[in-house]
Amino acid sequence: MIQRIFSIARNTFTESIRQPIFMVVLGLGVTLLILELFFAAYTFDNDDKILIEFCLSTIFLGGVAMAALIATGVLSREIENKTVLTVISKPIGRPAFILGKYLGVVAAVALAFWIWSIVFLMLIRHEVMSTASDKVDMPVFYFGFGALALAVALATWGNYFYHWVFTSRVVGILAVTITLAYLLVLVINKKWEFQPITTEFTKETEDGRAVLSQVLIALLLVFEGLMILCAVAIACSTRLGQVLTLLVCLGIFFVGTFADWAFGRFEQIQPLAWVAYRATPNVGYLFVADALSQQAPVTGGYLAMVSGYAALYGLAVLCLAVALFQTRETG
Repeated sequence: MIQRIFSIARNTFTESIRQPIFMVVLGLGVTLLILELFFAAYTFDNDDKILIEFCLSTIFLGGVAMAALIATGVLSREIENKTVLTVISKPIGRPAFILGKYLGVVAAVALAFWIWSIVFLMLIRHEVMSTASDKVDMPVFYFGFGALALAVALATWGNYFYHWVFTSRVVGILAVTITLAYLLVLVINKKWEFQPITTEFTKETEDGRAVLSQVLIALLLVFEGLMILCAVAIACSTRLGQVLTLLVCLGIFFVGTFADWAFGRFEQIQPLAWVAYRATPNVGYLFVADALSQQAPVTGGYLAMVSGYAALYGLAVLCLAVALFQTRETG
């Protein structure tokens, strides 16, 4: 059974990263992250705080959009085209099929999330250029764009000589090259001098800028939120098309963002508000950009509790997805 689930997940992952929309959303996210380095310089608040909030929001929204788009591509389209019959007609249960699809979508979103996160961490190292005297961090510039150019060159070469699928290869190679680029950035400072690899992680807060370890915790919580939205996308895809799935996922994301304001303050006096507050995923628990801005540390206990909340909520949504798919006519 585990091998069958793994096979479905692997095929779903491969199919997902080969979709042109995957590369489009990934490229759009990277572009927005880079542009936000310049947008943050025109604020009246601490520029590095704004950069962190902007980038975390972009990664979260980009992951939600990608989860919805690729989930419908690998599930609802299979149901509409009847290709799902070739899978569930074999000794593979529908719950295993849904679980495999979910794991494949999560893996594809995780790949995009990894690339976005590395770009984000490189931007934090670069810092916002608030004044004309601020200089470009040349190691970040050369290693970052060099990683992108190398990935495109290798994928193009492989596509021409070995007929590689360009979209999946360029994304896979970029995940490796951008990681190597960040490792080089960690050991080379702005003056092209070698430094201990832990230097960036041990920097104290400066002008309200968050410590890098706290940013990593914030990224982990964002990914847990995306795992919930992937489950929501899979559940919606069992019944809805691509556009409606995307709208539902975005709607749940925005409602979850304002759950405390919309439902939490009324839960003691309105039974429906009490139900809605607990049924809606509270994105506020998972998006801690405000805490970073106010220099409020995210503790290990908070991380453990929220991780448990995300795991249980995601499991509940997956059970709903299985129930919806069990009664779905596929013939």
